[in-house]
Amino acid sequence: MSTEVFHYGEDFMTASKALALSSGELKGILSPATRERVRKSQQIVEEIIQSDRAVYGINTGFGPLCTTRVSAPDTKKLQENILKSHAVGTGDPIPTSIAAIMLVLKVHALAKGFSGIQEATLDRIIWHIDRGVTPVVPKQGSVGASGDLAPLSHLFLPLIGLGKVDYKGQRRETSEVLKELGQEPHQLNGKEGLALINGTQFMAAHAVVAIIKMQNLIASADLISAMMIEGLTGSARPFLPQLHEIRPFKGNRHTAETVNNLLTNSDIVHSHEHCTRVQDPYSLRCMPQVHGASWNAWLHLKETIEIEINSVTDNPIVFEDGSTISGGNFHGQPIAMPMDYACLAASEIGNISDRRIYLSLMGNFPGVPKLLLKETGLNSGFMIVQYTSAALASENKSLCYPASADSIPTSMGQEDHVSMGSISGRKLLQVIDNVERILGLELFCAAQALDFHAPLRPTPILDGLQKAVRKQVPHITEDELINDYMHHTIDMVKNANLVATAKEISEETSAPYQTSLSNLFDEF
Repeated sequence: MSTEVFHYGEDFMTASKALALSSGELKGILSPATRERVRKSQQIVEEIIQSDRAVYGINTGFGPLCTTRVSAPDTKKLQENILKSHAVGTGDPIPTSIAAIMLVLKVHALAKGFSGIQEATLDRIIWHIDRGVTPVVPKQGSVGASGDLAPLSHLFLPLIGLGKVDYKGQRRETSEVLKELGQEPHQLNGKEGLALINGTQFMAAHAVVAIIKMQNLIASADLISAMMIEGLTGSARPFLPQLHEIRPFKGNRHTAETVNNLLTNSDIVHSHEHCTRVQDPYSLRCMPQVHGASWNAWLHLKETIEIEINSVTDNPIVFEDGSTISGGNFHGQPIAMPMDYACLAASEIGNISDRRIYLSLMGNFPGVPKLLLKETGLNSGFMIVQYTSAALASENKSLCYPASADSIPTSMGQEDHVSMGSISGRKLLQVIDNVERILGLELFCAAQALDFHAPLRPTPILDGLQKAVRKQVPHITEDELINDYMHHTIDMVKNANLVATAKEISEETSAPYQTSLSNLFDEF
């Protein structure tokens, strides 16, 4: 484990730090100053409970029951009841890794000191993170306002000894695991149940994963598409900097500079400099504009989510002067819409990748045979590989309808506009998974196309990527069972091996890869 620590409630949270905290690579702690701030906020809640002030969720019922007063002795029971009654999620559990990120994001938000949470409650949640005792959370049931009520209720049932947890790879009853580890169920105080389940941590945790996966996705697309340009003897001129200086979108410039770096001084590019072809199809020529637009969407998502995961999304908010505000910081619309935008952006990477796969099979480029095989007729070659990419691309199109465009009133009309951001997050990850597969198929085809130009070689980074593919996937000369080969190249994309290999070769050979905008798109 790293010796570096993260101070919940104080340090700036990023997607990579959230992932590191949830996996144990980074240790999260509460500083003395944070503990003092939390204690003061909790004391304010205690004073409200003992007073005649009616404050939503502290001494009133919830939702449409907000006008029903609850007596001081019953306020603790009220908080346990809300966890029990709101834990009505359904569907398969979300991945344990995402549930762990939810815990991290919730601790960070509560530690800001605006929620009236007990110090001991935060310590117990951190215990769950550190010990890998991760709650089981169903994937369906949130409408994205008042936050992620159902999934967060499941996330925190284990605090009071209920629900299920994943521990050491096994799904078990919380009560059994707590007994095994010598822990008693935790006692909630006033407002705590509401503070635990009000918030956007289900949505935001999906977005955190999406930021990390999508960054790798588009970076992989830039690399694979450069390989395909080499394989199809495409022109390098559409990536020259002077073209993109006069339309200077950050994402466009990043892709153009990346691909230009990867193609500069290529033997294959030099071999056809004086050919009669005037311009390439859009899927080759317009990569800076298409990939770049997706980079811009990714950057917008990253910036939005960084604001969100460093915010307070509870309700009501308890301020240091003793005042409270019942507002709507739990509403998921600010992140639901960017996730829907990112869903479209990811899908478009798959759409243009599928077009390049199709292009590679046509036999219209010098030296590259139809269906990427020299002898066809008896052999179908790579024909049906594109069917698979087409199926995945089409599935993504049906997933691009924005979930945030919908709203169904809930809570007897008290919550009459909701974000549906939880659906945005779940389908964004599904689209990303599909596009990873499409890109893996394009890598499979690009490597095959490149082989036909031997002994000419591409630039060092692309040559290194080609060799990395060939360590596991042979050049295909006749029809054989290729499914396992396809999945090797898919795994190279999914596991970020392709991007890691490119960076490693760049460092070892000083071959240009990183761009002037790399800090924007490579660090988060």
